[in-house]
Amino acid sequence: MSLNEEVDVLRAIPLFSKIEPAKLKLLAFTSERITYESGQALFKQGDMGDAAYIIMDGEAAVLIDTAQGRIQVAKFKRGDIVGEIAILCDMPRTATVEAVGKLTTLRISKELFFRLVTEFPQMAIQIMRELAHRVERMNIQLREMVNKSRN
Repeated sequence: MSLNEEVDVLRAIPLFSKIEPAKLKLLAFTSERITYESGQALFKQGDMGDAAYIIMDGEAAVLIDTAQGRIQVAKFKRGDIVGEIAILCDMPRTATVEAVGKLTTLRISKELFFRLVTEFPQMAIQIMRELAHRVERMNIQLREMVNKSRN
């Protein structure tokens, strides 16, 4: 994937949509491109958050370890950002994220991520919106699970 193609993917992400193309090109250039094979972890539940990842190509599964075993709670695809919660909250990772098939990401360091949020305050608003959507989706899943266990 070329630098211009990476910028196109970034521009399509609501979090980065208001950032000028030159800054997106710098973001893509300064981010680390990492390719994962199926089943390989981007990070594991409990790891400290040091970076966020943008899915450039492929899919990733979000897995949580529970008393009943590991369960998949979400799946991310091209254009999704994952791992930002741990760096925003300065806390351990709340889930394991693994490649589903071949996966290509851009790894954005914690320092670069915070520099972007500081320079572009509208990113903070988009982050809050995305996190609110995730909480709502999780609440729906929890309600469904509770309803199934009652039946």
